[in-house]
Amino acid sequence: RFFMTFSQNYLTHMKCLENVGMLGIKEIEHQGVKIVPIQFLKTLLPDPATLAKDTTGKTNIGCYMTGIKNNQDKTLYIYNVCDHKKCYEEVGSQAISYTTGVPAMCAAKMICNDTWSADHFRAGVFNIEELITDPFMEELIKQGLPYEVIER
Repeated sequence: RFFMTFSQNYLTHMKCLENVGMLGIKEIEHQGVKIVPIQFLKTLLPDPATLAKDTTGKTNIGCYMTGIKNNQDKTLYIYNVCDHKKCYEEVGSQAISYTTGVPAMCAAKMICNDTWSADHFRAGVFNIEELITDPFMEELIKQGLPYEVIER
């Protein structure tokens, strides 16, 4: 399952924007001009890339998994914590962009070097997690996204 948490302050602001219609995705007319509220709002807000240097705190991105292995219930939580300030110092972005881009780059690398060859693919849509995971997880560590595992 996927989850994110936000501060109450953030949620209050989002609720206010929603209440006044600024998060709408349907075209409306405003003073004789057709606009999409959320697209209009985007033009008023700062470019997210300019916010990275002042972003503080940490991300905690992980997967909580339950299942049965060897006829025993098993629970794993695999997660990464990434510090926004340290990330900015290293690569000039905030941790959310970094933790989004690095896994995609690792996946591309696996395809290009045939770690994930055509034999691993099938027709249709699938997740990276369905492929051979050990080399991918090792590459995450090499690229600066170490992870922890909690097992129950």
